[in-house]
Amino acid sequence: MKARIVYASMTGNDADMAEILEEDLQDYGFEVETSEASFTDASDYLTTDLCIFITYTYGEGKMTDDVADFYDQLQELDLTGKFFAVMGSGDKSYGEHFCENVLDFEKMFKQLGAQEVTKAVLIENAPDDDAIDQIDQAAKEMADKLND
Repeated sequence: MKARIVYASMTGNDADMAEILEEDLQDYGFEVETSEASFTDASDYLTTDLCIFITYTYGEGKMTDDVADFYDQLQELDLTGKFFAVMGSGDKSYGEHFCENVLDFEKMFKQLGAQEVTKAVLIENAPDDDAIDQIDQAAKEMADKLND
């Protein structure tokens, strides 16, 4: 099973999440390719089985340029038959905007025909032990659902 992790990270928190998830999925036998959103074309998802996007939400939910560019590219795709998962970080002090961009991508993947394999993982700031457990659990769910 091929997985493609694309991430956007301003502070390094989401890069850390991508690294943890990549290692988890490799342990479950996935062939994983990971790249940063600003250096990735969304069409790269067309050559994989599992599309994963990890992003941060800055402030009150307005996407930064690199995230918005990837989102715009993604809208052009048909991901019917693909699986997806989203995760990311935010700051709960922004209330209703907490991890808003993660949820925007979740909606977009669904609109494009992809099937969600685990619920969105929403983490406050840097991944602590509890957050790492959430990422590990999400990886296990992905493996349980997608590995034969």
